[in-house]
Amino acid sequence: MDHINLVETFSEFKEFKNIDRETMMRILEDVFKHMLEKRFGTSDNFKIIVNIDRGDLEIWRNRVIVEDGSVEDDNTQIALSDAIKIEPDFEVGEEVSEEMKLIDFGRREILSIRQNLVSKIMEYEKDSIYRKYMEKVGDIITGEVYQVWKKEILVLDDEGYELSLPKQEQIPSDFYRKGDTIRAVVARVEMKNNTPAIIISRTSPVFLERLFESEVPEIYDGLITIKKIVRVPGERAKVAVESYDDRIDPVGACVGMKGSRIHGIVRELKNENIDVINFTNNSSLFIQRALSPAKISSIHLDDVTKKAEVYMKPDQVSLAIGKGGYNIKLAGKLTGYEIDVYREDIDSEDVDIQEFSDEIDQWIIDELKAIGCDTAKSVLELEVKELVKRTDLEEETIREVIRILKAEFE
Repeated sequence: MDHINLVETFSEFKEFKNIDRETMMRILEDVFKHMLEKRFGTSDNFKIIVNIDRGDLEIWRNRVIVEDGSVEDDNTQIALSDAIKIEPDFEVGEEVSEEMKLIDFGRREILSIRQNLVSKIMEYEKDSIYRKYMEKVGDIITGEVYQVWKKEILVLDDEGYELSLPKQEQIPSDFYRKGDTIRAVVARVEMKNNTPAIIISRTSPVFLERLFESEVPEIYDGLITIKKIVRVPGERAKVAVESYDDRIDPVGACVGMKGSRIHGIVRELKNENIDVINFTNNSSLFIQRALSPAKISSIHLDDVTKKAEVYMKPDQVSLAIGKGGYNIKLAGKLTGYEIDVYREDIDSEDVDIQEFSDEIDQWIIDELKAIGCDTAKSVLELEVKELVKRTDLEEETIREVIRILKAEFE
């Protein structure tokens, strides 16, 4: 066997992706050098010739000719009598090059070379995947659903690499079957047991930001800047935008004509309600915009404790709080203030809920105030189910509170 045919000898090559032939041959050269060093102590006097086109390699050993009986190192020196068998006109001091055949290494060493080669290529491939996806963190990718499990979805990218979409990174209303196309953002890349684990996300604010960049050219071009995004995935999101060009309306540009630009994003996020807000450094105005669609009558800020007391008409309170309390929660996260909502005008027949502190525990009153129910009638206007949803109170507790409040008006 004069040459080592890589394609036949190392059939595992076919299984590896993303490794070009030149890289493969370089790895092969390194493996053989390591084997030569292990066997002979050095590989300096060996020349490994890799033929990429033919898919084989040759190993040549160079040795210096010395007088018979003067050989001190069989690896680097050869006796004159042995040298002239190769070429009759060789003389002492010249260098002899001999090709080493695969059969010279023995079966065990060939198997060892084969295992080391496969191991090296697998390491290279893992490292290649890790580096590739580390550069893609924060980018949107499209993949195909390969397997759906209870706690995660396994997705394959266009090159067949495995991506993981954990349950907590899925929008609650997401539903996928095998073969479906899925879009998500690369959230992070972790090394688990020396194997890269690529985690993708559909709940990350970055995913929403990238969707805006793809739908709104002004954002992609840098004419409009997204200052901050807060989300309750699948329910509601608030996006603060700013334009440095007075001629551009950032909110209008993001929404598009008749909502044309934002509709695609809403569909991708399973009908998540998206509020696009014009950013401002004026905290009062920013809070006012963040609480939209509710209209504020007045606002008192404490910049030290980052608390905001917002007063509005009774019919605006439920709008400010929103379904499930999402509107006020997101407004607080977006602005960085803890927002408390109060009714501006209390009905002459209404009673401040604090008046019932002798019958209702203070912590229950505080829970009700936190959702904007600071009067008896504001509590009675809401259904029991809605109060349970908005607060951390038990249904039994709420029914008892309602009984006490109703008694006041009987």
